[in-house]
Amino acid sequence: MRETFTVLGLESSCDDTAASVVRGAPGAPGRILANIVWGQSALHAPFGGVVPEIAARAHAERLDHCIEAALDEADCGLADLDAIAVTAGPGLIGGVLAGVMTARGLAAATGLPLLPVNHLAGHALTPRLTDALALPYLVLLVSGGHCQFLAVEGTERFRRLGGTIDDAPGEAFDKCARLLGLGYPGGPEVEREAAAGDAGRFTFPRPLLDRPGCDMSFSGLKTALRRARDGCVAGRGGLSGTDRADLCAGFQAAVANVLAEKARRAMAEFAERHGAGRFAVAGGVAANRAIRAGLEAAASEAGWAFLAPPPALCTDNAAMIAWAGLERLAVGETGARSFTARPRWPLDDTAAPQLGSGRRGAKA
Repeated sequence: MRETFTVLGLESSCDDTAASVVRGAPGAPGRILANIVWGQSALHAPFGGVVPEIAARAHAERLDHCIEAALDEADCGLADLDAIAVTAGPGLIGGVLAGVMTARGLAAATGLPLLPVNHLAGHALTPRLTDALALPYLVLLVSGGHCQFLAVEGTERFRRLGGTIDDAPGEAFDKCARLLGLGYPGGPEVEREAAAGDAGRFTFPRPLLDRPGCDMSFSGLKTALRRARDGCVAGRGGLSGTDRADLCAGFQAAVANVLAEKARRAMAEFAERHGAGRFAVAGGVAANRAIRAGLEAAASEAGWAFLAPPPALCTDNAAMIAWAGLERLAVGETGARSFTARPRWPLDDTAAPQLGSGRRGAKA
């Protein structure tokens, strides 16, 4: 079996159309030869959030161009690839289907192996792409749609230690931004405002810290923020710039505190089985500096090594999808032509659903 592989990855699960070429082998950091991400923020900003139909159409229009740009930047042709990896879920089904159908067409035309990848596995395995992090390790996957602590025990074996029972932090940040009249996407806007604010002015709850375990809740923070905002408006007849900054700072501090405390509990639970080790964070919200600093401090207090990928590899990208496919290719997987695009796809399918389930399966 060849030791080094070159994989084209495609990602289209939400509002970023991405293609990447990654070369490498497990056991050493991968080489990202190209990582093209075409965002759709301008398309969705007027609506204050992602519109699935608009996202799916944009993916269908842009994927071919994105792939061409990635191959050009990597100075590769299709004949230089060993496989194609594509996000097959979870995500907005229209976008996932756009990526899957494009990948199927390429695989059929070239005869290359086609590897369906769980988007969440891509995030969880990013520390192996960037730093060749040895297994097992603990990862906090924190993004716009997901928030969970996972024991990464194998490249396809993930054990959930806890997660959100309602909103994901990224979703909560977007809702915070809308409530305060900020732009989209909300996370960077809230962080920017918070930098000038007083986090101690408003009192926000720290949900579920009074209960054992690693589960989290962020929905109540949105309600608390709205009440605090309404109190400012009622008392002053409007919302000043100082009010907005202080509200953002208090909200961000509450999220960071919850994540840091739950991380301490997750590390303790992980250590019971594997001993003290390595703690990584991945996903778009991991780019938030206050949250990252809180998690790093929690790891340092516990004597754990802490790892956070570069911000560009925290948000949705295709390099992580290519790497997840490469990990599977390296152990002899030959790909699959027949698989289903999935709007829901829990990484730990042995854990009880946290966010409900139905005909489409468990959300998480």
